[in-house]
Amino acid sequence: MPVDSIWARMLSGLHEAGFTDLVPAHLAVMRYPGPENQRPSDVAAEAGMSKQAMNYLLGQLEQLGYLTRDDDPADQRSKRIHLTSRGREAGKRIRAIVRQIETELERELGPRKFAQLRELLILLNATNTIGEASGGLPSSSPHRLGQEDSP
Repeated sequence: MPVDSIWARMLSGLHEAGFTDLVPAHLAVMRYPGPENQRPSDVAAEAGMSKQAMNYLLGQLEQLGYLTRDDDPADQRSKRIHLTSRGREAGKRIRAIVRQIETELERELGPRKFAQLRELLILLNATNTIGEASGGLPSSSPHRLGQEDSP
């Protein structure tokens, strides 16, 4: 699946930039737009995972120095996630890697097809089918991204 390749490149690029302590599971927390000022339960819902699993990852990232979980001033029962400078730098690196991937895709597909791909991915992400699923294309999908349907 294309998303697996993108995540592998993100992780490889992070490791090359010195963020060698990050593992694939951490990308669920660090993905766009990032967890800044969000509640752990909201980040868990966006990532399609349980609150317990998300709190485990947040605990790891907190121990590694990427974020803190602070009391929510509006709700004493909740926490808010705040990135540290290390977490913000990792986020910047992730965005740079994604921009590089997009540049390569645009070069390979051409500007028109890349714009179409981007538009279709945005529409796909907004569908009920994908929104209610785990966040990726079903493995049984007969269509490959980047290819136009025949008339």
